[in-house]
Amino acid sequence: MAENGYADLEKQKLLLQQHEEKHFTSSEIIRDIIIGVSDGLTVPFALAAGLSGANVTSSIILIAGIAEVAAGAISMGLGGYLAAKSEADHYMRELKREQEEIISAPDIEAAECGEILAGYGVEPHEYEPVVNALRRNPQHWLNFMMKFELGLEKPDPMRALQSALTIATSYIIGGLIPLSPYMILPVAKDAVIASVLITILALLIFGFIKGHFTGDQSFKSAIQTAFIGAMASAAAYSIAKVFRV
Repeated sequence: MAENGYADLEKQKLLLQQHEEKHFTSSEIIRDIIIGVSDGLTVPFALAAGLSGANVTSSIILIAGIAEVAAGAISMGLGGYLAAKSEADHYMRELKREQEEIISAPDIEAAECGEILAGYGVEPHEYEPVVNALRRNPQHWLNFMMKFELGLEKPDPMRALQSALTIATSYIIGGLIPLSPYMILPVAKDAVIASVLITILALLIFGFIKGHFTGDQSFKSAIQTAFIGAMASAAAYSIAKVFRV
């Protein structure tokens, strides 16, 4: 009997080694890139279009645009850092609270553990050995409760810094695209036309790629992203025209 159990365990290990699951596991990085690039493409694009509507020179638009990209990258990066830091702080607070509850009220926590497993269709006679095994290993029990009771995953200690750098860098890359024509063309009217064409194309490509990674329809995502960017720039351009002195 023991030999059969050992053989089954070895068979399971072999199957796991042969089976390779292909899951996308970098969703947080992709989310940060999407946030940075989408804002980077849209905000400087709208700013440049608005200033073009006010009939200022390309050099002024470029200076204002670069200043906005720098400020926006710092602001967005700081926002990403604070958001990730808040998540990490929240996790540590809940971890400490759950640890105290396991020590002070182990029977209640064990009952909660059984309730969680019952929610997955596991019968009491099936989950009781599992609960007892977890109780013998407090660290694994704590990790189990954090994940399945509270739905919290242990954050990467470098997540806050990584998020800040990813969002800021993505914002800069996205922001330089609509400003690039103003670096080459001295006449703002010519530069704004080139900026519109380049940025709309960039928004379409970015939207298509975003749709691919987020599971949305790629073409639909491309059209939506380009439409939002176009509306923002058109609004800024129109407002500048209306309020031009």
